[in-house]
Amino acid sequence: MTVAVDAAAFSELASGFAGELVRPHDGTYDEHRRVWNGSIDRRPAVIARCAGADDIGASLLFARRTGLPVAVRGGGHSFPGLSVCDDGIVIDLAPMRAVTVDPEARTVHVQAGALLGDVDQATQPSGLAVPSGIVTHTGVAGLTLGGGIGWIMRKHGLSIDQLSSVELTTAAGERVIASDAENADLFWGVRGGGGNFGIVTAFDFNLCEVGPTVVAGPIFWPIEQSPQVLRFYRDWIADAPDELMTIVLHRKAPPLPYVPPELHGKLIVGVVCCYTGPIEEGERVVRPMKRFGTPVLDLCEPKPFLEHQAMFDPSFPPGRWYYFRSCDVAELSDEVIDITVEHTRRIQSPLTSFPIWQMGGAVARVGEHETAFNGRSVGHTFNINAATATSEGFDAEREWVRDFWSALEPFHTSVYVNFLMEEGEERIRQAYGPEKYDRLKALKRTYDPGNLFKLNQNIPPD
Repeated sequence: MTVAVDAAAFSELASGFAGELVRPHDGTYDEHRRVWNGSIDRRPAVIARCAGADDIGASLLFARRTGLPVAVRGGGHSFPGLSVCDDGIVIDLAPMRAVTVDPEARTVHVQAGALLGDVDQATQPSGLAVPSGIVTHTGVAGLTLGGGIGWIMRKHGLSIDQLSSVELTTAAGERVIASDAENADLFWGVRGGGGNFGIVTAFDFNLCEVGPTVVAGPIFWPIEQSPQVLRFYRDWIADAPDELMTIVLHRKAPPLPYVPPELHGKLIVGVVCCYTGPIEEGERVVRPMKRFGTPVLDLCEPKPFLEHQAMFDPSFPPGRWYYFRSCDVAELSDEVIDITVEHTRRIQSPLTSFPIWQMGGAVARVGEHETAFNGRSVGHTFNINAATATSEGFDAEREWVRDFWSALEPFHTSVYVNFLMEEGEERIRQAYGPEKYDRLKALKRTYDPGNLFKLNQNIPPD
């Protein structure tokens, strides 16, 4: 049952609202309340599809006046579905998707509703890019505010490492700019601290030279070769250049056109590469991995960066039921490899596909205390993901994730905040470490003392 909304407050909100206000009786309500993770089914009282900062300010005033919970939605990719709520207001930034590129200055201004694909499409014609994630329908806002790991981070850093300023609306409705030169404490906090301090309405990034052609793509082997592949891979990346970024992937081979029919449904291990330097050099660097063992499929070759950026889109579409647990580890030790292989063999769902991210490079050369992001010195990030088409089989896959994560627990060092589910305050503290967590709490007391923005990986002010 949806909560009753104060009529006078809603009328005041609607009177000057330039965007669209959607309520449960409206025909587009179900469309706009859905988020990427299909296991999330929540029914907000109001969805405020904002056209600009004025609409955001009005929505926050409405929330303060009514006491309704506030969820903020960029791309809607929050793993635990924190971009939608029951019986509250969803401040939906999706209509705010403008991307403005200055190729001469190598900068880009991005509104907070933009998706990664919007930015790539705007910047790649100039051979430029912002470090971002690996699924193009991810929102820029959520990804960036948590740090932003992706294909070019080992060369160009996290998304936040190329962020020069943000425009933000505070809980009190004040509009501020945060950068190294202005509100520097807030700028430190938004670079990894998530949406705890306000609603970022726009981002300014520096652009990096990337592509437009890169050496990229997956190399796959039968699951039986996984122990040998992972050990060779570990040694191969030990002195990898910054230009090389890799992700290890385990899954059942999908029935896609480029996958031979005899592999469909069989467990495989893959190393997915992206080399952002000269093509000839990239081909030389990836050659040892391509020649190891007996690959059953090799799609690592020169291709447009835009094509590579969208490679994982078919594996992570909206609407599937997803569950994640994540952890960082220092290295792929023999014990970690053996645990990974053992649990990979238990995958049942043909839709489950989990990445192990190679970290390091430029990410590790930014000072640990320069941003709120924690874990710059980690070796690898596990994002153990299970997926099913519907609720059928979901409970079993979720238990598989939990068992796998627990088996790795002796090797956990930290966790990437964007990969957390709703796991409680102690896990959020672990994501930042005690010193940064205390500093973030102090910022919270300054910018959101009433914890209006609590539907996130929340850092309470008290």
